[in-house]
Amino acid sequence: MNTQQELTVLLIEDDENACEEIRAYVDRLDDISLVAVTNDATKALELVKYHMPDAIILDLELHVGGGNGIFFLSRLHDMALEHIPYVLITTQNTSNVTLEAARQLGADFIISKYETDYSGQKPIELLRMMRNAIQRHSPSTTTAPQTPADVDRKLTIRIHRELDHIGISPKAVGYQYLTDAILLAIHEPGPNLSRIVAGKHSKTPASVERAMQNAINRAWSNGNTEDLLQYYTAVINYDRGVPTLTEFIYYYANKFRNEV
Repeated sequence: MNTQQELTVLLIEDDENACEEIRAYVDRLDDISLVAVTNDATKALELVKYHMPDAIILDLELHVGGGNGIFFLSRLHDMALEHIPYVLITTQNTSNVTLEAARQLGADFIISKYETDYSGQKPIELLRMMRNAIQRHSPSTTTAPQTPADVDRKLTIRIHRELDHIGISPKAVGYQYLTDAILLAIHEPGPNLSRIVAGKHSKTPASVERAMQNAINRAWSNGNTEDLLQYYTAVINYDRGVPTLTEFIYYYANKFRNEV
């Protein structure tokens, strides 16, 4: 049995088709996971601090998002982190000057998207081949005690994966609210989850509850039925056909509580 931890990866990419191809491929694997996906370089820096991934797949030119890969690499090293993730660049840029600058700023490997056999699977497969070496240099594999923040980071990754599986989009307003509510329910079950989440985001409890329920409703009305049956196994009231907000939150809270 393979007892190694999953290799955790942050994807920074502005091509939605490429993101979906990589997501779909990673979902079939059990030795690697996407902790987050973004098309914004500034947001990516925040995600690195929060998730502390083992590796990063970085598109140099974020035309649709914000910033660019050179900016990200420069700021990444300015952050003076104890551990810099392995950085794998994918790019259509062919400028030798630009690619050399990326290497000098810390890029570990560069794959050209113009390669004849390039696909979203290629950077994932390269990281899988290098997994042992990457994880030997990653603090995520140490035996130091986990802090509460470490626990919440891992739980957040798990929650996001489950929400993704049933078709709740990270772009949905209720996505982050549901994540926060499930985390709260894991640690402090109680009747005031919506009020606490609303306070965190400076929203009204009613608007937060509405956004969360709408995200659930859209998943059940527009999502893949097979995925819903596979990944959400709680009994749902036949007449209603959709989990209530409380049912949904506590289904996942109970599922993940033993991981704390």
